Amino acid sequence: MSNTAPPISDHQVKHLEMIQAIVTRLGNGSFFIKGWTMTLAGAFLGFAVNRSSWKVAAVAVLPLLGFWILDSYYLRQERLFRALYDDARRPATTVELFSMNISPYREAIKWRMVVVSHTMVNFYGLLIAAMVAVAGWWYLKG
Repeated sequence: MSNTAPPISDHQVKHLEMIQAIVTRLGNGSFFIKGWTMTLAGAFLGFAVNRSSWKVAAVAVLPLLGFWILDSYYLRQERLFRALYDDARRPATTVELFSMNISPYREAIKWRMVVVSHTMVNFYGLLIAAMVAVAGWWYLKG
């Protein structure tokens, strides 16, 4: 008695490839956002230290929060499409062929859970903490 699943059709394979392409694009978008975030954070830190200004470091927190929200959006979308992929890959799936409808997964993958995930908090939280520390240092010093 073997436990082999029935093969999936060529159309199902094409559907999975389409979903995977979206996941890849979303992952690349998140990567570019993190790159811009690091560039911006480095520039603001450089200006804050060079000009001995706590205000420059404090102002940098706002765009970092914006990037955090934007990157969280991309990560949530990626997780939603991964859930669609996971359902679409099953041989006896109820997912309509070539459907890109991710709304059934929105309840399971909450926005808040993505924003406070380890990935987001460790990256953006550390950068914001560094900005606040530099701002506090120059504020107390000056």
